[in-house]
Amino acid sequence: MRTDLNSLAVIRNLGILAHVDAGKTTVTERILYATGTTHRRGEVHDGTTITDFDSQERDRGITIFAAAVSCAWDGHRINLIDTPGHVDFADEVERSLRVLDGAVAVFDAVAGVEPQSESVWRQADRYGVPRIAFVNKLDRAGADLDTAVESIRERLHPAPLVVQLPIGTEDGFRGVVDLVHMRALTWTDDGGMVTGEVPAGMREEALRRRRLLEEAVAELHAGALEEFCMRSTVGEKRSTVGERQSTADERPSTVDEQPSRVDEQRSTVGEIQSALDARTLVGALRDLTRTGDAVVVLCGSAYRNRGIEPLLDAVVSYLPSPLDVPPVRGTGEDEGQERPADPAAPFAALVFKVNATPTGRLTYLRVYSGTIGKGDVVMDAGARRTERVGRILRVQADRHAQVDRALAGDIVAVVGLKSARAGATLCAPGAPLVLEAPGVAEPVVSVAVEAVRSTDTDRLASALARLAEEDPSLVVRTDPETGQTVLSGMGELHLEVALEKVRRDQGVDVNAGRPRVAHRETVVRGVSGHVFRHVKQDGGAGQFAHVVLDVEPLDLDAGFEFRSAVVGGRVPQEYVRAVEAGCRDALAEGPLAGHPVTGLRVTLTDGATHVKDSSDTAFRTAGRLGLRQALRACAVVLLEPVAEVTVTVPDTAVGSVLGDLAARRGRVSGSVTRAGSTVVTATVPLAELFGYATRLRSRTQGRGTFTARPTGYAPAPSAVTPAQR
Repeated sequence: MRTDLNSLAVIRNLGILAHVDAGKTTVTERILYATGTTHRRGEVHDGTTITDFDSQERDRGITIFAAAVSCAWDGHRINLIDTPGHVDFADEVERSLRVLDGAVAVFDAVAGVEPQSESVWRQADRYGVPRIAFVNKLDRAGADLDTAVESIRERLHPAPLVVQLPIGTEDGFRGVVDLVHMRALTWTDDGGMVTGEVPAGMREEALRRRRLLEEAVAELHAGALEEFCMRSTVGEKRSTVGERQSTADERPSTVDEQPSRVDEQRSTVGEIQSALDARTLVGALRDLTRTGDAVVVLCGSAYRNRGIEPLLDAVVSYLPSPLDVPPVRGTGEDEGQERPADPAAPFAALVFKVNATPTGRLTYLRVYSGTIGKGDVVMDAGARRTERVGRILRVQADRHAQVDRALAGDIVAVVGLKSARAGATLCAPGAPLVLEAPGVAEPVVSVAVEAVRSTDTDRLASALARLAEEDPSLVVRTDPETGQTVLSGMGELHLEVALEKVRRDQGVDVNAGRPRVAHRETVVRGVSGHVFRHVKQDGGAGQFAHVVLDVEPLDLDAGFEFRSAVVGGRVPQEYVRAVEAGCRDALAEGPLAGHPVTGLRVTLTDGATHVKDSSDTAFRTAGRLGLRQALRACAVVLLEPVAEVTVTVPDTAVGSVLGDLAARRGRVSGSVTRAGSTVVTATVPLAELFGYATRLRSRTQGRGTFTARPTGYAPAPSAVTPAQR
């Protein structure tokens, strides 16, 4: 038992998070190279990376699917997940974060915090995942560590603790000063790391920054504050004694005596900068990282293989092991139950990814407690169904190594499970437990799809069902009015990738219609005292329900609220619940165009029952039909999804791009000039962004880039709002 627990202490389960093109995959590849897992450096632009192994990833030069790899560093085993950076694949990031103990957030040293950087940071906040930051691409023109750190402070609101100082700038960047251990780390052209003394010209700045680091840590950490105050007091006393001794000596200083004075001054500076020793500082940084009170900031250039070894040391020193995180807790009926990270505890694991491969269905899972072995029977706690484990695989992206068992803290893939989906809890049959599943984002873009050849219709249906099984953010449905098959996802690129996967993997030619966005409807002016009476008498038991409803608008992000203000027991509690269920049924189709309704509160103010004919069914029907009728009496508007768009263009093309954004109903919220280019931020309806990438390239001679992040819904203009039904 002790050996197993000790083995958990050297495990680090972490993800690499960032905005697209910040260098996540390059950082991952350099980690694999530095740890000896690979023997050559994979490059994104050459299509030779380990984690971007899918053909579409290599063709497009971006990460699309989260990929898991394992490596070893300094006696520790690191299970690492390289996550996508594009907003269309944010659901992959969400599922990965749910099972991780820590993360490395990668930032571009020129751009700082970008839109998707902010999104993935908030996702990590939601799951309480401790992070360290790596400011990448310090060798680029315009790179500035301090500016990037300030953007972290302003946009993400953590307390950034910078533990390194760059040696050299832009193309001259060659190393860092380690402020914790006060040493210089430089890299040769072949990637070798050399440890030495801090360069003389940087010593004063390094001491100043070390002092700032100590002060920031002492403000946040009680133990560090105590030592900081104690050592600072001792340093002041020594300095005072030195000053008195100097005053008592009235002899003029000779040239020979000058070096001793300089040494004395250096000693005083040394005492000031060492108000916290390295061991205390490391311990405090570890505590602050794991509690989320601060984020340690390192820097480097992954492409030039500079800064990776200190990053690995920081992962080992600061990020938690499975033993350092709280036990997982059950949800629903199992709320309050816990599973500690102990191989001897009952088995519990969470499925976070499913992948259909030519060799079989791979189910990726994080083992939280207990042990799982080849041939074991496990239970899908949500479906209450048991399955047998065929094989257990240690994953290296698209390569796998078979193992006999997996312990608490492991991230592995399992072969043999036929029905477990992403978000499912697997547990020991005799100790059921349901864990919190990762959230699934609501699709915002849809396309109608059909097979080019009618003989491929069944194959297309099977391929789409498999896609939805692998990626819960893809939804397949049949339009009841047209009979078309509709595929919905998180964005235009998301749907493109999904359909290309059908073509390549299943060999099915597919036609797709023009993308359509998912609209919503909301109430802007409600009604009070709306009466609805449901009476049905057609032989046998009848139905009777009388309800009085108030409808009022809420904020768009509030969704739906239901309240009961009935007094005197005029509507029994069980019927109140039925009315709420009926109201929720009515929200599926709004009065304008049949879109889902959101942003409203319904209050049941009065009602009446019949001794014989009232029932749950009658009141549910009254709730559904009554709210539909009430909505037709309300003022309702159509909502359309909007996105925050960040466009980076040459200064000479700003006017043209601003005009195009205005034509797309965009509202510009700001712009920043950076080294010959301008970054424009605007809010644009998602429907207006289809085909924008091509238009932007033509207006900027291929030099413009943009990213879009869905931010919610906004009222659509009257020109696109249909008449109320």
